[in-house]
Amino acid sequence: MSKEGKFLVFCLEMYKAAKHMTGREVIESFKRYGVSDYVLSCYEALHTTGTNYIVEDIDLFVEARRPS
Repeated sequence: MSKEGKFLVFCLEMYKAAKHMTGREVIESFKRYGVSDYVLSCYEALHTTGTNYIVEDIDLFVEARRPS
């Protein structure tokens, strides 16, 4: 697995723990809002930040894509 793939799994696991979600719920949410593509495209910037920042960044990304 690539370093980017490993990072995506890390983000998924950290988000799952922070939001008290199941793995299935997180995967469905990531697919619905395109989070995986976002994380992979921003790997260079995100992998240097902390877990709290990553979770908050994903929250902001999802909020911006949710219908009003």
